[in-house]
Amino acid sequence: MSNKIQKEFQQKKEAVRLNKYLSEAGVCSRREADRLIESGRVEVDGKRAQTGMKIIPGQVVKVGRKIVSKQDEMVVLAVNKPAGIVCTEERRERNSIVRFLNYPIRVTYIGRLDKDSRGLLLMTNNGDIINKMMRAGNRHEKEYKVTVDKEITPEFLEYMASGVHILDTVTRPCKVEKLGKYTFSIILTQGLNRQIRRMCEALGYRVRDLIRVRIMNIELGHLKEGEYRKLTDRELDVLYEQIKDSSNETVRWE
Repeated sequence: MSNKIQKEFQQKKEAVRLNKYLSEAGVCSRREADRLIESGRVEVDGKRAQTGMKIIPGQVVKVGRKIVSKQDEMVVLAVNKPAGIVCTEERRERNSIVRFLNYPIRVTYIGRLDKDSRGLLLMTNNGDIINKMMRAGNRHEKEYKVTVDKEITPEFLEYMASGVHILDTVTRPCKVEKLGKYTFSIILTQGLNRQIRRMCEALGYRVRDLIRVRIMNIELGHLKEGEYRKLTDRELDVLYEQIKDSSNETVRWE
């Protein structure tokens, strides 16, 4: 195969639809990308982009005045964090999630899980998404399955759902459902430090096991403990739609 044909073959192989290109670069969802393209705000190599066109390496894509580079490719991972792994970027921590994951490019966590908790953790290299998802005022849902040391009573469920006094505040009302004699699910829209453990302790219960099973539209599913996967295009599209009107002011979400 000649070098020219080989190059053309490689370009075709790497060609990607423009809306997907913009989504993978962290600009917006594919649906929103199509709207941007139709409105004339996207250029490719200095010319107005067309819906459905494909991009190959070397082409210059601009949204407004900003150049969107493939070097800016966004990565969002769903990780099943085991208990004992610490959500920190501190290099001296041997059991840090960054060391544990050992991903080839720099990614960080979106909202912590404490050391003793396990389950779904999202990690990304996109700071804008981190801030939009972490801001408590945006009220994004996080769902947990919790096992405690005593039998769950109707009173316990009622108090958990209506609000518990911890950390000099009362927790935001939330959804709580009994799953078994010692197990319940809880959906939070805020993220106080060790919130569920503190809520249970305030009511005389101790958490035996805590696993996060969902963050917004992203579910833990059958992902094995210690493993990770990239979010699907569909998951990213829905995620973008859910956070598009969210504030991205820098905050911390425990």
